[in-house]
Formats: sequence, structure tokens, C-alpha cells
Amino acid sequence: MDWIEAGTPLIKSEGMDAVRQLKAAFPDNTILADMKTIDTGALEVEMAAKAGADIVILLGSADNSAILDAVRAARKYGVKLMADLISTDDPTGRAKELAEMGIDYINVHVGIDQQMTGQDPVRILKDLRINVPIAVAGGLDAQSAAKAVMSGANIIIIGGNIVRSSSVTESARAIRRSIDAPEVAEEPEISIDEQTLLLLRRVSTPNISDAMHRKGAMKNIRSIYPGTKAVGRAVTVQTFEGDWAKTVEAIDVAKKDDIIVIYNGSPHVAPWGELATLSSINNGVAGVVIDGAVRDVDDIRRLNFPVFASSIMPNAGEPKGFGEINAEIQCGGQTVKPGDYIVGDDNGVVVIPKERGYEVARRAVEVEKNERRIRDEIKRGKTLSEVLYLQKWEKR
Repeated sequence: MDWIEAGTPLIKSEGMDAVRQLKAAFPDNTILADMKTIDTGALEVEMAAKAGADIVILLGSADNSAILDAVRAARKYGVKLMADLISTDDPTGRAKELAEMGIDYINVHVGIDQQMTGQDPVRILKDLRINVPIAVAGGLDAQSAAKAVMSGANIIIIGGNIVRSSSVTESARAIRRSIDAPEVAEEPEISIDEQTLLLLRRVSTPNISDAMHRKGAMKNIRSIYPGTKAVGRAVTVQTFEGDWAKTVEAIDVAKKDDIIVIYNGSPHVAPWGELATLSSINNGVAGVVIDGAVRDVDDIRRLNFPVFASSIMPNAGEPKGFGEINAEIQCGGQTVKPGDYIVGDDNGVVVIPKERGYEVARRAVEVEKNERRIRDEIKRGKTLSEVLYLQKWEKR
């Protein structure tokens, strides 16, 4: 790595001492201070410069008066300025204005929260035509870093895909290789829905609940066969105490990778059993979730089919046809709408609103990456409390 950046959360946490310590530890490297300055441009440039920063990052959306005063301060203290285009309405036009005002580097940056919704800095980069070096940041890994270089980037800024890695050194090496000799393999186009399902298959229900700020978990619903996992879109069924007509009809409504989610109205009479399971397997259904009872569990376990239920009972009801398919229901204390994403594993079942599916899936992957890094530090001898600095960050 050529440059080392003190990121905004680090600076907010530790102040300018973060920049001072980086400069002391790496005197031969270029140190960046990501101040994200939007006001008092001269003051914050002076602070960063005196702490040892070689490049100070401010927001491209700052008022021109703040930009111009920051430029004057940068010349006074002998540092360079980088403008971050994050959340700029017209990044192409603003980049030209910033370059004309004396900014030394332009950073095409898609923020972490924006990345979770699928935004990509490389798409913005392709439209820029300016005469100052262009940096790119925002969720880049080895492959997307290579794409950025081939699209005209002069500087590649990598954060999470190094610091959240279980092997920081190897991740940095892989990215360095991809930048020095960029090659991009052709990738097949897949829909957002398919991407969401692929991402959700990589993570656990605790990862997903963490990504949703500890929300989304159904109460008292568990897998009847440990070791099975289901990921799919909800086909909802509202029925009444064991009436299995609508639950079975839902199998014909469901498409491949759908999960049938049933509110049964009672834990004492089962609306689901082995024959419904066989029919579901034939139709490509990914799993079944029942706020209520299931029966024939010995047969269902032999079929290795994911079923999650709140109870197990031997008796069923009659198929009278009361209820409805694909209406909003309550299941395990959670609201479930048709098309919501459902994930079930040995920990339980979570529901993700369909409009947030891709975002939550991306956030859950980041949670899993961070846990992998923490796990690696624990294996090297630290305690969980030490890794998380719990005493320092307890709520005061």
C-alpha cells in the first residue's frame, strides 16, 4: 500500500491523535485525513496538516466559500486536498468545478450505506473527464478495483475488504496484484432478486438480525430437522386451526425458491405433513414456515426438507377452504407480506421486507465478514471483550 488513510469514524473516535500516530508509525507513507469537512475549511485543514496529514479530504458538496478557504489553507501549510463526491447531485459537473477551484484530487466515493443499496462508484467514474487525478472508493475488492483502474482511476481506496478480512495481509496483496495487472473476467448478468438470494445463502439468521438492528426474528418457531436451511421469497397463507386446504393450494401458487409461510391459528392441529412436503419438493419450494403445528416429522426429516414450526402434533384438521393465499399475515410475531425474503436455519427464522432485501443481504454479509475477523483475533489469544473494547464503548 502506498497511502494510509485515517477514516472518518476513526478520527471522530480518537481525534487528531489518530493522524499523529499514523504519521509516527509510517513516516515514509502518504497519510490521508478523511475529515469530510463541509464548513470551517481552513480550520480543519490546519488541524489535519499540523497533525501530520499529507492530504486532507473534504466534502465536494461543501459551499464554494469553504472550498476556497480550504485551498488557501492547504497552500499555506503545504498539504494537498481531495474532494469527496459522496452524495453529490451532479458528480461530473461538480468535479470540474472543484478542479477549477484548486482541488488536487477528486474522490469518486459511494458510501457504505449507499453500497448496501447497490450503488457502484465505477459507474460514476466512467463519466468523469477532468485534469486532476481521480480516486475511487466504496466497497472495492480485487475484481472491482481492477475494473476501476481500467475505467480510468488513478488512485484506489480500499477499506472494508482489507480491514474486515481474516487475513489482512493476503487481502491487501490480492488487491495490489489486481491493481498492478488489471484483468476483468466477464460476469453473467443476474437480477437483483437472484443476487439477494445468493447473498442470503452465505449468511446466518443471526447475521441478518444484526444487519436489521436486532429485528426480524420470528418468535418460538424452530427447525424440525437441525442442519437444514431455507432461503426464499414468501408465499403467505392465512388459515384456521388445522384447515389444510389453502396450505396445500399454496404449493401450486409457489414458484421455485419460494417459501410457504403459514399462520395456522392454533398450535394443536397440524395443517402440514409428509404428503404436502412431497408435493412441495416436486414443485421446487424452498421450505415451509408454520406459526402452528406440523406432523409426520419423521418422514419429513427423511426427506431432508426445511420445515420450521412452533409445535409438533399428530392430528390434522379438515380441508374446508377457510383462509386466503398471498395476503399480509402475522407469523411468529412478525408481519409477512407476499414476496418478502425469508431465511430459516437452526437459530430460527427471520423475515426481511422485500423492498429492503438486497440492502439487508449486503449488510448481513458485512456482519459476517466482521465476525470472521473477530473470530480470528480470538483464535490468536484475545478475549471477546478485548477485541470489542467493551469497557471503552459501554453506554455512559
